[in-house]
Amino acid sequence: MLGQGATLVVLARLLPPSAFGLLAMVASLGAVLDLVKEFGLSAATIQKPGISHAQVSALFWINAAAGTLLGTGLALAAPLLARFYGQPDLEAVTEWLAVGFVLSGLTVQHWALLRRQMRFGAIAGLETAADVASFAVAIALALAGKGYWALVAQRLVSPALLMAGSWTVCRWRPARPAPAQGIRELLRFGGSVTASGLALALARSVDQILIGWLWGPAILGLYERTTRLVLLPVNTINAPVYAAGMPALSRLIDQPERYRSMFRQIMQKLALLTMPVFAIAAVLADWLVVILFGPAWAQAIPLVALFSVSAAYLPVLMAASLLYMTQGRSGEMLRASLIDAALCIAAILAGLPWGVTGVAASIAFAGLVVRLPVAFWLATRRGPVSIGDITTAIRPAVCAAVMAGIAVWAVRHAAFAEEAPTVGGVLLVGLCGLAAIGLAVLAWPETRNEVARLSMTVHSKGRALWSSSVRT
Repeated sequence: MLGQGATLVVLARLLPPSAFGLLAMVASLGAVLDLVKEFGLSAATIQKPGISHAQVSALFWINAAAGTLLGTGLALAAPLLARFYGQPDLEAVTEWLAVGFVLSGLTVQHWALLRRQMRFGAIAGLETAADVASFAVAIALALAGKGYWALVAQRLVSPALLMAGSWTVCRWRPARPAPAQGIRELLRFGGSVTASGLALALARSVDQILIGWLWGPAILGLYERTTRLVLLPVNTINAPVYAAGMPALSRLIDQPERYRSMFRQIMQKLALLTMPVFAIAAVLADWLVVILFGPAWAQAIPLVALFSVSAAYLPVLMAASLLYMTQGRSGEMLRASLIDAALCIAAILAGLPWGVTGVAASIAFAGLVVRLPVAFWLATRRGPVSIGDITTAIRPAVCAAVMAGIAVWAVRHAAFAEEAPTVGGVLLVGLCGLAAIGLAVLAWPETRNEVARLSMTVHSKGRALWSSSVRT
């Protein structure tokens, strides 16, 4: 996460917002096409017990064909996309970015096999190497004055290295194209996963498509970079939550009390980890933008504040889908995803008359007032977890977020009202916010007990380590 955050900050200081906006015009469509290219077949490979070589080979050729067709289609549509946005430079950019679909289509099944084999060290190593290399290329081209082509190169270097690396580390090779038994069931599973993902991807792309069309690449660049920066921690946190929560909850599905208790713990810890921190970020939005991005990005200040509000509730909203997946409620999950996507798109359309800030404000407000309650209600209509269980689990975090926001605002305006933002000031005010979070956590019996248990665990492990070192 730190590496990706550094990439966002450094490139934002080297390139103008319009460069990022130009790439986002294609990326907003690419997020949807990526799901079509994969068609949920990596998940099918990972979850199916006893999958055969013939089946994986068939899935490989399906992904490869889908990637090639989508890449070709995107390249052919490049002139139309450039005309839609009124950006002639977008035609060449789109044609080059289309190559990325071909490369990633050849990577899907090798990547899925690495995950199936639980070779997480190899996966992390390949991702890190690809990120570092693509970042270095982008920085070099940006310093050379190549503008948005630095970002195009970054988006091509990464999938090329991931393809080469995954084929090198994973020794599996596909057989020649041929039909295989059981493919229909795998495609059906993948289709269900894809349909749900497409609804979410479409909802997340509509705002960028409309903003780029209405206000051009400069405004879209501000909006897209702000979204990426603020939501980077959310995406980073959600991955391990799903990786750990899915198998743990699935094993407890026949033990309702233990299932309910574990899900409440997941929601409580996730909320405490995100809500108070993003409350502080919302209050310090102007300082964070100036320090990280520089004065050229001053227009992004209200966007950072509003997206921080959205980021405060998004992790728990997304974690509610664990209830569907661990209880085998895939049909209900698809319906819930479609409802949430409709609510999100309605919020985007409602905010358009007030500009890009109105869109961000509408998304934040609708999420807190409408999307979050609806998502909780739909997810808890069946199963051992009730909506009361969820609200009880997240209330300490809500309290901590409110107290942290108030404390940071008060200290900032009392001690730094006339001063320019500095890293030291941010750290000092942030420490005051953390102190407020600690007091709020200790005010609730359930979180106070968790802190006591954690303290006892750390103390006992410390004593054991000390005893072991003394004996040696």
